[in-house]
Amino acid sequence: MEQHVVKSSSSNINDLELIVEFVDAIGAIDASVWDALMDDVNPFIQHAYLAALEQSGCVKAQTGWIPFHIRVRHASQTIAVMPLYIKLHSYGEYIFDWAWAEAYDKHQVPYYPKLVSAIPFTPVTGKRLGIANDFANQAAVWAAVKQALDARLFKQGFSSWHCLFQTQQQFVELSAVAAGAGHCLSRLSTQFHWRNKGYRHFDDFLAGLTSRKRKDINKERAKLATYELQFEFKEPQVVTPAMWQTFYACYQQTYAKRSGHNGYLNLAFFESIAKSMPNNILLLLVKNTDGVVLACALYFKSNTHLYGRYWGCLVEIEGLHFESCYYQGIEYCIANNLAVFDAGAQGEHKVARGFEPIATYSTHEIAHPEFRSAIHSFTLQEAENIKTYMQQLSAKLPFRQP
Repeated sequence: MEQHVVKSSSSNINDLELIVEFVDAIGAIDASVWDALMDDVNPFIQHAYLAALEQSGCVKAQTGWIPFHIRVRHASQTIAVMPLYIKLHSYGEYIFDWAWAEAYDKHQVPYYPKLVSAIPFTPVTGKRLGIANDFANQAAVWAAVKQALDARLFKQGFSSWHCLFQTQQQFVELSAVAAGAGHCLSRLSTQFHWRNKGYRHFDDFLAGLTSRKRKDINKERAKLATYELQFEFKEPQVVTPAMWQTFYACYQQTYAKRSGHNGYLNLAFFESIAKSMPNNILLLLVKNTDGVVLACALYFKSNTHLYGRYWGCLVEIEGLHFESCYYQGIEYCIANNLAVFDAGAQGEHKVARGFEPIATYSTHEIAHPEFRSAIHSFTLQEAENIKTYMQQLSAKLPFRQP
């Protein structure tokens, strides 16, 4: 464990001393303390999720994700925590910086290792710094964390640090702190989320679409209906080991077809979260008339959101992916009064199915001054392109005009 002591003063607290510690395992931080500080219904920021990644071996030095989590203390009290990793590559982040790494390589400057505050393999917006609500000087905590990260950057050979998929509020908070202590670079990206507008049932959602788009979706679902498939959402409490093994086979096969590898996660991880996070998981089984499982989709949920995360099939059927990963999720949100359905990163084909483009936010600090200047110019141009892209896609949303 490493420590970084930060002293500051403010109108609220005189001679404030904060100790920023870097720890090499999530287990070094008490689960109840972590979850209380995060105070977020997002399941992916929970201690149990991060612990399952480490304990299953999905996150470790050999996979290029070395835990380096932050704990901030004031006196003897832990007042803030942040997930942090030393990265040896850029896989599993979903805010792509491969071009940056390639530019470094061309100039024979090392880009790795770098520091990344993110949830491994999970492009979902959420808190990245959990601060005690009753701590009076929250800006000082942000400043202390940034100072400690900057010290690692410029003294220990890390090329950069990246805070990915921040909430908009935390993006603003970090930007405000950084403005007075070395401006961070910001990066805008987009995803597609479905929003529940008080729908009573799926037909109610369809009624809000243009006639052509409504017919397209009905036609798509009707074509699949000829297979007489059964769609069953299962809570972890009733998912058997055999069901998890079938899901994992689907997951691996689909990853292999798409990416040429068997996926970032292993069966032990899925079995672990099924036990530690039973209220946040749904497993969708797709069966034929003989009860044989043909496909699976793994969803996560909070009391406001549904998250579509992993999908796989053993038999290729046209339209099955859209039904399993989009329409079944929409129906679940409507039936259970969930406000938002985040079906995963990318995929502008979601727009025709009622998923709206939303902004995602990331912050970056680059140590090398020349590369920093070039990357800053890139992010500014990229942001303008993203805004234009979102406007163009918003114009293609299938909803009827009032």
